[in-house]
Amino acid sequence: MKARALVAWNVRRIRVDRGISQERLAYDARIDRSYMGGIEQQSQNPTIDILERIADTLDVHLSEFFLQPPKGATPPETLRKGRKPARSRRKTK
Repeated sequence: MKARALVAWNVRRIRVDRGISQERLAYDARIDRSYMGGIEQQSQNPTIDILERIADTLDVHLSEFFLQPPKGATPPETLRKGRKPARSRRKTK
């Protein structure tokens, strides 16, 4: 697994395990929410300083982002999407 994919995998794994949204993690780490999404989608190449802020926010050592997942591991699940409560569906007459 390439380094960027490895970081994306582990950041998402740790974040989801702790039940933290991307938005909350980005806010607490003082980075833009869309940049945080880009890290997890492997479209952004974060600096070591950014990774250190994310690690500090998640209360893990920076090396946690470079752990290889076990063979056959499934990708980390995502949290429930959206910030708005689910709307009830009304049947129209």
